[in-house]
Amino acid sequence: MGYLKQSFVPWLAEDDTLTTANQKLRQWLMTTAGLRVHGTTREVPLARFEHVERAALLPLPTTAYDPAIWKQCKLHRDGHLNFEKSYYSAPHRLLGQTLWLRAGLREIRLFSEKFELLATHPRAAQPGQRFTHPDHLPPDKAKALTLTRQTCQAQADAIGSATSQVVTELLASTPVDRFRVAVRVLRLADTYPSARLEAAVAFGLTYDDTSYRTLKRILQERLETTASAQPSVTPPNERLVFARNGDELAEAILGGATWN
Repeated sequence: MGYLKQSFVPWLAEDDTLTTANQKLRQWLMTTAGLRVHGTTREVPLARFEHVERAALLPLPTTAYDPAIWKQCKLHRDGHLNFEKSYYSAPHRLLGQTLWLRAGLREIRLFSEKFELLATHPRAAQPGQRFTHPDHLPPDKAKALTLTRQTCQAQADAIGSATSQVVTELLASTPVDRFRVAVRVLRLADTYPSARLEAAVAFGLTYDDTSYRTLKRILQERLETTASAQPSVTPPNERLVFARNGDELAEAILGGATWN
């Protein structure tokens, strides 16, 4: 290293590019460094390389060297850990534990504290990307990953007309995408019978409130099975009743003036 610094580095200029520096290095190796008499071996380096060392060389690796970053990261409640603002899953049994993350140029590897390989993911190309192996999640959440808009609608149609209507409205929502809300509504059928979910959705439609939280509360409190809980529907023309007519309102505001 000392010889390199003293003999070659002075050849470099501040404005040399990497290409220019490599060209200068090759020239220095083939002349100055390669043709001198080595201080230890007392041989010319290029001659020794041709007669002894070249035959011992191994083929270059088929892939480029992959420099890695190692970091310890906590596995959060959603089953993912955060690295450079992107998210990578690990087995849910390890929630709350600190794992080792190895970040290469193209691949992310996750290891336990004893350096047992747990998962491999492609490295995110931009912040915000999420990579999830379904087998890392609890069974109920893994099932939700396999749902599409088409399968959601088909499942809702099979439950009943009310559920089908609500899911159709959720999937058609714009500009806010409410697909995940539709999935949560359908997942209620994993806990409660489909007939009860259909009745709860119909009950929610009557009150014009079919949010996930409301539907879950209806099912928990069995409100859809309570006959007395059915609301009375007020006719549209009787819902808004004003205490005074327009002329009286104008007179009060304008000091005696009336509408023309």
